[in-house]
Amino acid sequence: MSKRYDGFPDGNHANSQNGQNSYNQNFYQNNPNFNNGYPGGGYPPYNQPPRKGKKKKSKTRRIVLFVLEVLVLLLLAGGLFIGAKFGKLNTKSLDTSNIIINPGVSSEDGSSKLSGYRNIALFGVDSRTGDLESGTNSDTIMIASINNDTKEIKLVSVYRDTYLDTTLGYYTKATEVYGAGGAQAAVNMLNKNLDLDIVDYVTVDFNAVAAAVDAVGGIDLTIEEDEVGFLNDYLVETSQVLGIDSYENIPGPGTYHVDGLHALAYCRIRYTDGNDFKRTERQRTVLMKVMEAAKSAGILQLNALIDELFPMVYTSLSATEILGLAKDALSYTIGETKGFPFNLANYDADKSYVAPVNLAQNVSELHAFLFNDTDYIPSDTVQEISNNIIYETGLQ
Repeated sequence: MSKRYDGFPDGNHANSQNGQNSYNQNFYQNNPNFNNGYPGGGYPPYNQPPRKGKKKKSKTRRIVLFVLEVLVLLLLAGGLFIGAKFGKLNTKSLDTSNIIINPGVSSEDGSSKLSGYRNIALFGVDSRTGDLESGTNSDTIMIASINNDTKEIKLVSVYRDTYLDTTLGYYTKATEVYGAGGAQAAVNMLNKNLDLDIVDYVTVDFNAVAAAVDAVGGIDLTIEEDEVGFLNDYLVETSQVLGIDSYENIPGPGTYHVDGLHALAYCRIRYTDGNDFKRTERQRTVLMKVMEAAKSAGILQLNALIDELFPMVYTSLSATEILGLAKDALSYTIGETKGFPFNLANYDADKSYVAPVNLAQNVSELHAFLFNDTDYIPSDTVQEISNNIIYETGLQ
C-alpha cells in the first residue's frame, strides 16, 4: 500500500503528537546547521519550556530605568537645594559698561593683561543694620587675587584712610568711596588707582565675620599683651551689636580658641600702633583662618556656614560663578598678605589721611607682589594720579 508523503519519515505522522516530537528531536540532533531563525537551528520543540532571555532583558531594562529615575530625582533635589541656598544671597551685578579699566591694563584685543588671575574686591562695611549697598563706609577694603594656574590666593588690604582718586571727581579717603557710590564706585577706585581689572566684589557687615567664625567652630588667635585691654573693651560694644548677653574677657596674652564675638572684637582693634596698619593685618589673619577651617569642615559645618553667611553677603558673583570657585576649594592655598600702600606717610593731621609716597612706585610693587611682574610700568592714568598726589601733599 502506497504511503502519502507528508514530510515525516515512516511511522511519524503529521497528526501524531508523539511522532512529531520524536521527529523534531532526531532532526535537530542530525542537522545541527539547520537554522530557521532560532538558536540551535530549525524550530523549537513543541514541549520545550519558555525561554528566559526576554524576561532577563526586561528585568535589566527596568533596573536601568529605575536607576535613571533615581539619578534624575537626585539632580532635581540637588538643584532645589542649591537654588534654595543661593536664593539667600543678595546679588547685584556691576554695570560692566561703566567699569573703569585703565588703558594699558587691557590689551588691544580687549583682553586683560592680568588674565591669568581672578581679582575680586572684598569690602567690610561699618553697618549695624545690614545696609550693604551704599551709605556706609567700607572700613575693610581687600583685594583677593587668585592665581588660576597654581590656585594660590594673595590678599592685599588697602588702608581705609589712603588718599586716592575717588573717580567721583575728587580725592579723599578710600573708605568714603563705598558710602558715596557703593560697590561700583569702590571697584572703579581700585581699578583706576592700582591698574587692576576687577569686575566682581563681595561685601559683608560686622555680623558676617562673627557668623563665619562660629559656623566653622571657632579659630585660634594669638593675642599680644598690648591687644588684651583693647579687645576686652571692644567686646562690650560688639556684644551689643550681635545681641549677645554674656561673654568672658580675655584674661591675658596667649593663644586662645575664640568664637565669633571675640574674633570680631579682635578685628576691630586699631589703637595698638596708633593707625590702621596692624588692624588690617588682624583682619587678614581672621579671614585666612576661617578659609583654612572651611577647607577641612564637614558637610554639616559647611551647610551651617552657608545658612548663616549668605543672607549677610552682598555680591556680584552669580551662583554659577560661586560654584565654579567652590569646586577648586580644596586646591586653594593662602599665600602672602600685605597692606597697601607699601610706602606711605601721614598727611593732614586734622583729617588723618594716609598718603602713598609715590603712588606709581607703590603700584609697581603691588604688581610684583600679586602677579610676579617685577618689570611692571604703571599706566599713564596711574602716573597722573601719582603726580597729583605729590603736588597736593608734597610727599615724593
